[in-house]
Amino acid sequence: MPMHSPAAVQDGSVAELLAGDPVWLMLIKAVVIFALLLLLTLFMIWFERRVVGRMQHRPGPNQHGPFGLLQSLADALKLIFKEGLMPRMVDKVVYIAAPILCATPAFLVFSIIPLGGPVRMFGHDTALQLADLPVGVLAALAFSSIGIYGIVLGGWSSGSTYPLLGGLRSAAQMISYEIAMGLSFVAVFLYAGTLSTSAIVAGQQGGWYVWLLPVSFIVYCIAMVGETNRAPFDLPEAESELVGGYNTEYSSMRFGLFFLAEYINLINVSALCTTLFLGGWRAPWPISLWANANTGYWTLLWFAIKLLIFMFVFVWLRGTLPRFRYDQFMHMGWKVLVPVSLAWIVLVGVARVLNTATDLSTRDVLLWMGIPLVVILLIVAFWPSGRSDDEQNEDVDEEFLGTGPRVIGPSLADFPVPPLDLVVPSPPPRRVPVAAGARTASAPSAAGDAAGAPIENGGDDVDS
Repeated sequence: MPMHSPAAVQDGSVAELLAGDPVWLMLIKAVVIFALLLLLTLFMIWFERRVVGRMQHRPGPNQHGPFGLLQSLADALKLIFKEGLMPRMVDKVVYIAAPILCATPAFLVFSIIPLGGPVRMFGHDTALQLADLPVGVLAALAFSSIGIYGIVLGGWSSGSTYPLLGGLRSAAQMISYEIAMGLSFVAVFLYAGTLSTSAIVAGQQGGWYVWLLPVSFIVYCIAMVGETNRAPFDLPEAESELVGGYNTEYSSMRFGLFFLAEYINLINVSALCTTLFLGGWRAPWPISLWANANTGYWTLLWFAIKLLIFMFVFVWLRGTLPRFRYDQFMHMGWKVLVPVSLAWIVLVGVARVLNTATDLSTRDVLLWMGIPLVVILLIVAFWPSGRSDDEQNEDVDEEFLGTGPRVIGPSLADFPVPPLDLVVPSPPPRRVPVAAGARTASAPSAAGDAAGAPIENGGDDVDS
């Protein structure tokens, strides 16, 4: 029989159920979550290398353990016992604290994720969740924001150019896409009426929010890839431009903490997306038709399957898509995702008011608002532009183009491109090296002048 507390039945939250947990049970949950995240990180590294290997027609790790499962553990042990090198110009306190500041909030986010429904554990009625805050989703955003400081400070404290550029890129990228991510949550809050993660899962009993709020789901999926610095949005650590980005000067387990934080954040955003849009621990249809599908420890299985699907999508994107250009990436964040999210919030708010203040059902509201919206989007997408690209290129200011050789051409796109008739300027004349000048001065000459005397003396000094 399913077990429910009065609080869970009233508003869907399990806060009162968790409030009755003894301290030792909370400690067990905390240790299990910590160990689970470490094991998921090791599994994710192996899973990523195997899947990308299959995509590239190679085996991937297959030597250590069955199917190469111990390869990630061997890499972790190597990082632990590797010598930790510290460059001379670093700010030692910030340099050491930055990886810790990046990894610690990553573990805290998972504490508010409901991994399952109410269960009985060691003789106590509880839920598969460590803490259920009234503002749990905002707490997750706050924790992820703290992790940005670790990346920025790690790049700044390294005393090198490439880590500094990677840290600045990461700050701009993560802040930009956190705005789009936060806006995608607003529509969920409007329909759920709460910010509690367990209550949001309970609100999806009649249907997942991914079907009701598809635009929010798409915006969040794009934003979570940018938030975690994963390909094709891995610009802060682009090896073709910045060597390794913000962690270039790190080695040993200091580098390992950055690496650990990246993969745990990948798990966190996947778990948060599962909670907000895919019903959390609720079974998918048609499994949900089974009476006991959403009871007991079965709920943990459904949550794990959804989490693994998101992990596969992350690996799939890395193996198929090329890296974005930085200006394209920021353009999409500020000029596409944010305006679309704001417009979507307005539409969802209007639909919510019509649904609650009138006799219109949710289906009627979606039909009356969705069909005109789709028509408007199609008109905007296929509306012909007033002028062709050739006409726009012909109107480039002739004074800017000039008549002589130039190095940088006009910015006809969003990114400055070199002109087709690029002329590289000739290098400036260089001074004669000292040794060559000494040998020239020591050679016999027909007549000595005033300028030759110091050169000859200089040659004697060199020879001596």
